[in-house]
Amino acid sequence: MPKKGEIIIDERLCKGCALCVMFCSKKCISMGKIGPGGIPIAHFSDPEACTGCGVCGWMCPDMAIEVYEYVARRPL
Repeated sequence: MPKKGEIIIDERLCKGCALCVMFCSKKCISMGKIGPGGIPIAHFSDPEACTGCGVCGWMCPDMAIEVYEYVARRPL
């Protein structure tokens, strides 16, 4: 079963650098949503493709991204 992931982007911390967009191999994040101050901020645009690899969170210089990876349990 493929891994499933989810990210949460804190819009108050995102400064719109787009590093998360550049390094997401699954293209799950896009820019364009306008945040505080009128700048484009990151948006989790394709949740179905996310594997929870964590690269976006590592690349974010402001720690605005929390990453969660969900792995299916095997039956007992």
